[in-house]
Order: sequence, then C-alpha cells, then structure tokens
Amino acid sequence: MLKTIQITLPESLLASVDEMVQELDTSRSSFARRAFEDAIFQLRVRQMEQQHDEGYARQPQDLEEIAEWESIQDWGDGWNVPASEREGAP
Repeated sequence: MLKTIQITLPESLLASVDEMVQELDTSRSSFARRAFEDAIFQLRVRQMEQQHDEGYARQPQDLEEIAEWESIQDWGDGWNVPASEREGAP
C-alpha cells in the first residue's frame, strides 16, 4: 500500500529531479521511491561494513590464521600463491 507524503526541497534540487524524471521517463514519485530505496540500501551496506571493521578491530586475524586459509583456497586463477612465496615476501 502506498502512502502519500509531503517533502520540502530546494528549488535547485527539484529542478534536477525534474530533469532526471523527464530523462528517465518516470514520475517524481517513482524517482523518489527509487532514491529512498537506494539510500537505505547504501546506508545498510555502510552499517555492515562498519560492523565488519569493528569486528576485525576487536579480534584481528593473525598470520597463522591467514596462512591456514591460503593453503586450502583455490580460485583457479593463479592468485593463490602463499604469502611466503609472493614476490618481495620476507
């Protein structure tokens, strides 16, 4: 079910929206719905990235853990060279 809302926009932003609406052959409402959906998606992705970063900050991976996974991964593209065998590795 769709609800009607009222929002206030600067004239310059409304002019840009109207240009895009015309270019995309859509309505202001449809354009706004898509913009809201995209904004919510992007915010959720940023929240998950922040949680990911915070998790690794609290419990960082150690070199042994990384080496263990490198030994079993196989992407089939030649990129799975262990860290110790990479060019410039200590």
